[in-house]
Amino acid sequence: MAEKTQRCCKCDLDLEIKQTVFSYMGMHFNHDLLRCPSCGQVYISEELVMGKIAEVEQLMEEK
Repeated sequence: MAEKTQRCCKCDLDLEIKQTVFSYMGMHFNHDLLRCPSCGQVYISEELVMGKIAEVEQLMEEK
């Protein structure tokens, strides 16, 4: 069975993997995420939020 693609709610287009820049507490970092090719809306999975992003957030706040 084919993998279901994520679609933009606003534009109804398939999301594409694009490098995305995040800014937090004056620091910038990149990660490949699904984004709408038209409006740029980003999809961030729960796995990423609860894992890597939470880890980086905690490290930044401890400094």
